[in-house]
Amino acid sequence: MAISPTKFAITTRQSANWSDAKRRVIAAYRAWIRAAPEIQTMYGVPHPVSAIRSRIRQEFERHRYVNKLPVVDVLLHKSNADYQETMNFWRQTNHVMSFFKEENFRGEKRLPSNFITGFLEGRN
Repeated sequence: MAISPTKFAITTRQSANWSDAKRRVIAAYRAWIRAAPEIQTMYGVPHPVSAIRSRIRQEFERHRYVNKLPVVDVLLHKSNADYQETMNFWRQTNHVMSFFKEENFRGEKRLPSNFITGFLEGRN
């Protein structure tokens, strides 16, 4: 697959009203959901497509109750930029895997909290 930098580019704009913002959010969500199988194969994610889709849903649900239109526009811009970077293969596998913190080497328990704990675990 040839990489076209402008293929996934979306012009940044402000939402006219809440119904326009809702339509744009749903379009972004659908694009991410449809891209889950391709993300799995491109980046070699060791999780099933269903886990990738549920993680995408969690990320959208995290911002579900944002009630300011300019904030929704900024979140949409960030989502579109992330989508373009991901689909154009401008990210590395560890960037994609950082979304799965609990199953990842970059999780919360990566380093011990203090020297003694690390020493007793046998870590350097």
